[in-house]
Amino acid sequence: MSKPIVFSVIEAPTHPKLSDLYDEMGYEELQFKSVRKAMNALKKHKPDIIVAEFFYAFGTNYSSNHICNLDSLLITLQKYPDYQPKIIILVSKREYEFVSKLAGHYGDCYHADYVLAQPVTAEQVRPLL
Repeated sequence: MSKPIVFSVIEAPTHPKLSDLYDEMGYEELQFKSVRKAMNALKKHKPDIIVAEFFYAFGTNYSSNHICNLDSLLITLQKYPDYQPKIIILVSKREYEFVSKLAGHYGDCYHADYVLAQPVTAEQVRPLL
């Protein structure tokens, strides 16, 4: 029997170090330095949990259809209608108010089980696994 899988999308140093927690809880952790790499891994792995940071698109580096770094990942998950991983979003206190825009922008395709304001500790994440 294989271990449940957690995808850690670590795009910034503010992402908490949770590897020990995942190991202790019996998860296999796959780490990705970008959302794009995590999306490519979905072709081979179906994680039980995805933990990723939210970065709001204040600038113009995102097209008008995208409002944050997680847009593409949330849209890609729609390709797998029978598959719903638990999604834990980590966000800075400064950007917390913008997470709600995902639901308004994407409606049914947006799904986050938990949104936690940074800094996040392993003890905050433990009961969510």
